[in-house]
Formats: sequence, structure tokens, C-alpha cells
Amino acid sequence: MYVGRIVAIGKTPDGKSAAMYRVSSRSFPNREARMKNETVSIMPRKGFEDDLNKNPYIAYNCIRLAGNFAVATNGSHTDPVTEKILSGMNVRDALALSMLALDYEKDSFNTPRISAVVEKNSDLGWLAIVKKGSIHVTEFKLEPGTLYYVATYEHTVPCSHYADAKFNAGNAESACEYIIGKGVFAELENPVTSAAAVESGNGFELAVKTVK
Repeated sequence: MYVGRIVAIGKTPDGKSAAMYRVSSRSFPNREARMKNETVSIMPRKGFEDDLNKNPYIAYNCIRLAGNFAVATNGSHTDPVTEKILSGMNVRDALALSMLALDYEKDSFNTPRISAVVEKNSDLGWLAIVKKGSIHVTEFKLEPGTLYYVATYEHTVPCSHYADAKFNAGNAESACEYIIGKGVFAELENPVTSAAAVESGNGFELAVKTVK
């Protein structure tokens, strides 16, 4: 099944909060996740920079850290969500206001915007989606070894139905590998690249993985 882009929230088996992002793409597979400081960006691979002229939505910051929070999304709304949280706004309002303001992507598929947020030293996480006709922001209580996700197509409602109770990643690198092709994600088609933020002693550690 093809579900497009995916964001996920969860806790590792030892109780560390994790936010994950996966690019799945049929139209623009030549992309990769790149880390710089506390930000992960999705960019065309070397030699495919001209893809940006075909679709302006394919490059963006997909993960940013906001103090004790990690934000993961599939588009340019990563930055306003992060900045609103840093300003002191609660997560629900930061997600709702930012995503409603930017709305779904005005491409040929009316691609939804999706977001995930987790907090360090907390059992709470949030998933959100804005699509043509609706917007949903859902708060989850996270438990060790379980994750929840929402995607741009098919699996488009943030709810307990889209979950994985066998999430066994222990760090950011293994979380990237997990969302690329393990657990509930193994049957989801066209993985391209992934990124993850997993709680660590100093905040969050980041990692990326690109499918070769």
C-alpha cells in the first residue's frame, strides 16, 4: 500500500520519546534527509536539484527541536510550529494555527500537511493533519514500545487504529530504520528517506537514513 509521507510518535522500550518522519514518494524519489545542528531538512540528491522547479513542496525542514520538544512534519509548517512552541504557545494551538494558516498543499494531489510533536520527560505526544475539508489535532498518551502515526494518504486520521505495539527502536538511528521498513511500516511502499529525534540525556539525538 502507498500512503505517501508519514509522521510518527512513540516511546522506545525504555521509555524515551521519539518523533519520526518518512518520505515515501513515487514522483520525486531522488531526495535525502540532511542534518545541520538541531534541524533535519529534506533536499534533492546531488544531480536532481532541478526537481525543485517541478514542485516547490519537495524541499523543507522536516525536524526541528524546540527546547524540550521535537517537531516533525512533511513541509514548510515545521518552522512556524516550532517557533510558536518556542514562544510559549501550547502544542495543540501551535499545530492548529500553523497548519490552518498554511493549509493543505496546493499541488495536483491536494497533499495534506501532517505533523508530530513529542516532549522530553513527558508521556504526551501529538499528531495533526490538515487536508481538504478537515483538520485534526490529537493528543496521545504514550507508552513504552508503542507508536502512533498518520500519513498523507489512506491512513489520514490521527487515532489509536494506526499504531504499532511492537516498536523496539532504542535510539534515533534505529528509529529511522524502523519507520523505513519495520513493523507496521514494512508493507508501506516506496520509502525514500527518513529522520528521527529520540530523547537523550541532553535533549534529543537526531539521525537520518536514505534508502539506497
